[in-house]
Amino acid sequence: MRHDIEFNTEDGVILRGWFYRAKGVEGPAPTVIMAHGFTATREIFLGSFAEVFSAAGMNVIVYDHRNFGVSDGTPRQHVDPWAQINGYRDAITYAQTLPEVDAGRIGIWGSSYSGGHVLVVAALDRRVKCVVSQVPLTWGFESARRLIRGDHWAGLRAAFDGDRAARARGEPGAMMPVTAPEGQPCALPTADTYDFFTRFAAENETSWRNEVTLHSIEMFTEYEPATYIARIAPTPLMVVVASGDHLTPFDMTARAYAQALEPKRLVVLPGGHFEAYTGEPFAISAPAQRDWFSTHL
Repeated sequence: MRHDIEFNTEDGVILRGWFYRAKGVEGPAPTVIMAHGFTATREIFLGSFAEVFSAAGMNVIVYDHRNFGVSDGTPRQHVDPWAQINGYRDAITYAQTLPEVDAGRIGIWGSSYSGGHVLVVAALDRRVKCVVSQVPLTWGFESARRLIRGDHWAGLRAAFDGDRAARARGEPGAMMPVTAPEGQPCALPTADTYDFFTRFAAENETSWRNEVTLHSIEMFTEYEPATYIARIAPTPLMVVVASGDHLTPFDMTARAYAQALEPKRLVVLPGGHFEAYTGEPFAISAPAQRDWFSTHL
């Protein structure tokens, strides 16, 4: 069973999502807080993981980041990683006010861009007792340089500067597609990104929109969550990687994981970045994540 929830951030933005009640538990239960990756929204497969965790006796809070989906916030479709990090921390504060929640047993889960966020949150916030980071962004600048053709990089930097000047004049920030057919400008220029989002949008009712602020991409290039990973211990950390991932590449994630201290566990899945949400990789990963949370919460 799930029901709708909403809570306030420290700066007064309302975030909305779902609360899954722990099955078979009377009284306060451990709780996992979940949010999705770059421009995505709660309905894009997060419920599949939440149901696995709930069935194992954990509450789950799933919410949309500010500026996306059913949550408030402006500018719309703007990804500010530090505002999203603070959103996780606000979600923890909210969870600890609920009678169904054991305030001393809070875990966090993130995937892709939010997989990077939970590394930062777990390093900074000792209310977090366990963390799962799935196919995470680790180093933003290096990731961007791998994704963006070298002959396009100078032009993109000039576009960032022009957008900053336009916003300073009070003009709306520039927008660009999140994903597009091969060869067309977009934020995430991989074929599997285009296939994943467009197929999901065609087959499901979703609040996802194929646009993002150009400023979001500039902030992506400046975001380095892996620099926090050694500070997570002694909070238990699970990192889930996909062996064929070229959006958040395996080698970068493995390098970040090597810097983490114990207790930690690495789970390697077959396939690419987006296959982590469905099919055989999900069948491998979701039970492992459930057991990690169950053990440490």
